[in-house]
Amino acid sequence: MIDPEAILFRYYDKGSPLAEMLLRHSRQVRDKALATARRVPHLHPDTGFIAAAAMLHDIGIYQTAAPRIGCRGTLPYVAHGVVGRQLLEQCGLPAHGLVCERHVGAGITRLDIDNQGLPLPHRDMCPVSIEETIICYADKFFSKSNGGTAHPVEAIVSELARYGPDKAERFMTWHRLFGEV
Repeated sequence: MIDPEAILFRYYDKGSPLAEMLLRHSRQVRDKALATARRVPHLHPDTGFIAAAAMLHDIGIYQTAAPRIGCRGTLPYVAHGVVGRQLLEQCGLPAHGLVCERHVGAGITRLDIDNQGLPLPHRDMCPVSIEETIICYADKFFSKSNGGTAHPVEAIVSELARYGPDKAERFMTWHRLFGEV
């Protein structure tokens, strides 16, 4: 059994504003992901894995330059998933690391990386497993900067559509799959 908060506190100062914001966001995503998993028992999601991986999905944000949310690193925010994967692989948690890498947006493809000139490794980074998909889906409902209020589906779809209609449609496919429509 892993202790996600103990892992987070290897990289974040306990009680710091950044750590508190990350914990609040991660708990919201975890709770939404677990509620989502309960609606699809026929897909056999691993809820223990979901709970831990949802708590760790944004572990890499501290290395990014996102001052609005208190991140004072140097990397672009889009790289936080790749950073998180590296950190969790170093902790012996490669499957949890894949969640980090694959939860950004509604997934990032090699074509996205090429077309948008993203500073990311040239590989597909889209959710593959049901657990990855559930966490990616749940994450879209909560931002780190709005105090924790859940976003309505229409706002999520509108935001994702800025990155391509395929992103918005992918989210809506998940929304229907998870029984929220």
